[in-house]
Parts: sequence; C-alpha cells; structure tokens
Amino acid sequence: MSDSITFVSLTLNHEEAVARLIHQALVQWYQSRLGQGARFGESHEPFLQFPRVYEDLDPGEAIAAWDHVTKTLLGVCFTHERETHLSIGIVATAPEASGRGIARRMMEAALEKARAAGKPARLVSSLLNIDSFSLYTRLGFVPGLIFQDLMMKVPEDGLKATPPPGIERVRLAHTDEAAALADLEHKLQHIRREKDYRYFLADESGAWQVLVAENAEGERQGCLVIGLSFGMLGPGFAVDATAALALLWQGLDTMRGRSPVFLVPCREAALVKRLYSWGARNVELHVAQSTAPGTETIGICFPTFLPESA
Repeated sequence: MSDSITFVSLTLNHEEAVARLIHQALVQWYQSRLGQGARFGESHEPFLQFPRVYEDLDPGEAIAAWDHVTKTLLGVCFTHERETHLSIGIVATAPEASGRGIARRMMEAALEKARAAGKPARLVSSLLNIDSFSLYTRLGFVPGLIFQDLMMKVPEDGLKATPPPGIERVRLAHTDEAAALADLEHKLQHIRREKDYRYFLADESGAWQVLVAENAEGERQGCLVIGLSFGMLGPGFAVDATAALALLWQGLDTMRGRSPVFLVPCREAALVKRLYSWGARNVELHVAQSTAPGTETIGICFPTFLPESA
C-alpha cells in the first residue's frame, strides 16, 4: 500500500471530484463486466446529488481516500449512523486505483465507526459485483434479503392496468409525521432513522415527496419516499402487499413520462408478478447484508440508492 494515500472526511468543497469519481467508477465497472456503462450517461452532473444530499444529512461522515502526492481522489465511502445501526452506502474507487486495497481500507474504517458506536453495520450491494460481495462477506457481513431492481416506463397519461385496492387511502405525509413514520418502520423492520424522514418532509425544493398508506380505520400501513429529482421510488416500507401495491401505484403515478427504478424483495412473488403485469422489468439484483443478521422483520421494505440509510 502506498504511503501517499491519506484517509480524510469529505466536505462540499469535494462534491465535483466525488461526483466524477462515482460516475467514472460505475461506467468503468458496468462497461468492462456487463457492457452496460452507457446506462449511467455521459455526464457526472446527475451524481452531484449524492455528495450534496449526504452532506446535508450526514456532514463530515463520508470517508475519502486521497493521494496527497498527485492531489487526486481515489476512493469514497459514505456512512450514515442512525439510531439503530450504521449504514454503509456507496463505496467507489477510481479505476486507476484498482488493486491497491483502498476499498477494503475504507470499509475497515467504516466498520470501526460501527464498533465504536456499538451498532451493527448494514448495506445493500449489487449481486452482480462479485468482487464487492466477496469483500463484504470477508469482512463479516452476512447476506439477507435479495431484491429485484425494477424499472418501469410510466405513460404520460398514467398507468393503464387495473388499479390495486387502497389507492384512495394513500396521501401525502404531513410535515409533523417524521417520528411516527420512524416508529412504524422500527416496529416492522427493526431499524430507526427519524432524521431521514425529517429531511424529506422539510424539503422545499420539490425533490422529495413522502406518501403514506392508511387502512380503513385511518391507521398508517406504510410509507414510500419519491425521489423526483433522481427518478427513484424509496426508501419505504409497508405492512403487507396490499399497502405496498397501493403505495407503488401512487408513487409511479407521480412519475408520468419517466422510467423510475425501485427495489422489491424477490420473495414477494405475488407482488412482483403484479408489477410485471403493470410493465415493470428487471434491470439488476441487490442483496441486503448486515454484521448482525437474524432478526425477523414484518412486511415489505423498499431500499434505495439515495439515501442509502437502511
């Protein structure tokens, strides 16, 4: 390992370099392994959202690997400490830094954060990337739920399929609901991240919406965050497939004329089949991993790539 590498915290002054690194790493890996580099576009500018959102949510938490001789960014690892866990998000290294152990060293630093906080570490990673899968499992992560990454082209005039029951009981979240949503997610999924819901609900830019599903008695049955600027549905959760379908239907309806991506557990076969009938198609697979697996969850969860705090 070269002594020229220094590990430091990121600031917003680094956002341009971070966005370029993330974009370059994704394009290089997906093109060299799968011939799919073009799916990430030619510009790094959409990826500026990652450092900006994460610096808003978790200032100073990200780990960066800098070559202090060449003054270049060689790697970045985003971490998100929450009430119940520490989540590890994007781990990206520059193609020219391959083989230097940078990803491992950043991950080891993230795991040390989790140990110091007395919390388990969690992440959701691509099942197509065997290199990262191997690294994480060598470091003690245990695979759990597998998710299908689904993409759906939503017609300009809305979905054509028969609407699922319960869509009339899906509403926009109130600005004072963050604690209640965090409590319900904790009850069902055993994780708590109130600051994320406060962030979404305080947004005035139009980048985020939060949908809430209720039952006939007016009790919350789940929620789904809509990332309008990045074209994704999630994060979210639901007590059952009925609530999940209602949330997804209304979430997709907000994306008319676009092709949003969302993650659904593979084991929810009936839910997945219904989404296929709406026009959803598979684009990738992801797997949830944790250093403290084993707690049985209730209902359905929808992880996402921004923010990666599940």
